[in-house]
Amino acid sequence: MSERILSLVAGLLAALVIGLAIFWQPELPERPLPRAAMPEGGEFALQSADGPVSLSDFRGKVVLLYFGYTYCPDVCPTSLAATAEGLQQLTPDELARVAVLLVSVDPKRDTPARLKEYARFFHPVIVGVTGTPEEIAAVAKRYGVFYAEQKVATAGDGYVVDHSADTYVVAADGKLAGRIAHATAPDQVAAIIRKHISPP
Repeated sequence: MSERILSLVAGLLAALVIGLAIFWQPELPERPLPRAAMPEGGEFALQSADGPVSLSDFRGKVVLLYFGYTYCPDVCPTSLAATAEGLQQLTPDELARVAVLLVSVDPKRDTPARLKEYARFFHPVIVGVTGTPEEIAAVAKRYGVFYAEQKVATAGDGYVVDHSADTYVVAADGKLAGRIAHATAPDQVAAIIRKHISPP
């Protein structure tokens, strides 16, 4: 008799637990995902084939910053081509309010002259700039950019440079406003630029 009672009680408890699991769903407070902190960005001065270039030279324009290098086998050409196609979708008035800087992460090999030739291949608005390894490291740190040499036996000079592939958007006031992810379509690049262009 007692076994039957225990079995009945156990069955009722099991039914109660299952019922609670099915029907009782407490409201949990929504927890927003933490947002990654935007790098500080800021002013810098580097060297182009036509002389010194400072970010402040382009105040009033939207500036796209891309950190790459001329010997890059794939990522840089893809990003710069998408940026160039996005620029081509802008009107002449819009294009006049945009600047693009290619900051070399390979200062040992990228001379100002080589950067100029490489950048102009994609679009005449793009200006290639470089500096000492210390200057490049300081700018990259300010913008949250990672880069590192990797030895490769098949590379001409024995190394490639792994690096961040985003394009950084600096607003007309000189403040870092956002990023354009690698492989963003050209029409989206144009839309992002337009969003940040200040009225004439």
